[in-house]
Amino acid sequence: MDMSVEIDIELLFQTRLNADAKYSLNPNDTENLTQWGMALLQLAQYGTLQDSKKMVKEAISKLEEIAKIDSRKHEALWHLGKAHSAEAFLTSDSIEALNNFEKADRYFQKALDEDPRNEMYRKSMETNVQAMLLHMKLQLGTVQQASGGSSTSFNAKSSAMKANHDLVYDVFGWVLLGAGIVAWLGMEKSQAHLCTPR
Repeated sequence: MDMSVEIDIELLFQTRLNADAKYSLNPNDTENLTQWGMALLQLAQYGTLQDSKKMVKEAISKLEEIAKIDSRKHEALWHLGKAHSAEAFLTSDSIEALNNFEKADRYFQKALDEDPRNEMYRKSMETNVQAMLLHMKLQLGTVQQASGGSSTSFNAKSSAMKANHDLVYDVFGWVLLGAGIVAWLGMEKSQAHLCTPR
């Protein structure tokens, strides 16, 4: 692992610890909960499959707290959509994955309803559909590889399954990276709009 990735992980862990400390002082701080949820989603890229699932579930829990405090906070709704999409990618159960993709779509739509001109939210809905189709293809490939005939050795099946899990992690990482870049560009655009003299 290169040095910049280690530093990023360390910063994300520190953000998570700081958010936990702030939470005990004010559990209704939606900005703190948002940072906590985002840090957990990013950390989920680096863990084992079980650790990643646990972090994504924790991120969903924190982001759902925001929705209970302020059901119209569109940024939190959008992050909830991303979290459910990520959770879908971490499961091999097609029904559970589809359920999570549908939840993601509902949260993206709610975010868009609250901020209809936000292109980032609209693109997230499109990306979610593509992610769902990709997940279905990956699962179909796994089923086909697993039922590849009696002459296929256990080691070949095991290698194929590992390659498929590696691909899922790669896609999961790219989905989160893409969402992060879109979020950053959106913030930059809004900052430029705020700074422009009228």
